[in-house]
Amino acid sequence: MTDSTERDDPGDLDLIERWTAGDQDAARQIVERHAPALARFAVASGAREEVDELVQDTFVRAFGSLDSFRGDSSLRTWLFTIERRLLLDRRRASKRRQTVPVVESDVMTEFDALDGVVADETQRRLRGAVERLTPTQREVFLLRVNEGMSYREIAELVGSTEGAARVHYHNALRSVKEFLDA
Repeated sequence: MTDSTERDDPGDLDLIERWTAGDQDAARQIVERHAPALARFAVASGAREEVDELVQDTFVRAFGSLDSFRGDSSLRTWLFTIERRLLLDRRRASKRRQTVPVVESDVMTEFDALDGVVADETQRRLRGAVERLTPTQREVFLLRVNEGMSYREIAELVGSTEGAARVHYHNALRSVKEFLDA
C-alpha cells in the first residue's frame, strides 16, 4: 500500500461532500466501505463481544463530528482513530468497574475440523506469541498485518512517529518469530 492510497481517495472525499450536502445514501456507502475493516480491528484488539456496538459508535461519533474532519489523514485513518479512542475509553471504564482480573480471550477465528491438528497448534502458538507482545507492539503489529496500514497511518493512529511505528512493528515481528522458533 502506498502512503497516498487512502489520503487522497476521491471516493471518500466525494462521499463526505455528498453526505454533508444531505445525501443519506452517501453515509450508507461510507459505512459499507469502512465497517468491515473497523470490525476486524475491534476483533483483533480483543473486543469480540462488542464489535457491532463499537463499529456503530465509531460511525455515530464520526458522523456527528464530520465537520471537524480536516482531511489531514485519510477518512479510514480518522475512523480507526475514533474507534481506537472508544476502545481505550471502554477499557479504562471496564478497569474501574472490574473487581476480578479478566484474561484476554482468543482474538482469532476458529478453524474448522478440516484444517486439522497442525493448523490448530500453529494458530494457538501464534496467538500466544501475539499475546506476549507489549500493548503498543500488539496494536502496531495487528494494524500492519491485519489491516495493511502504512507506517505513517499507524503513527497517526497511535500518536507516535513513523520511525517509532517501524521500530514497534519490527520488534513485534522479531518477538513473534523468536517465540515460534522456540
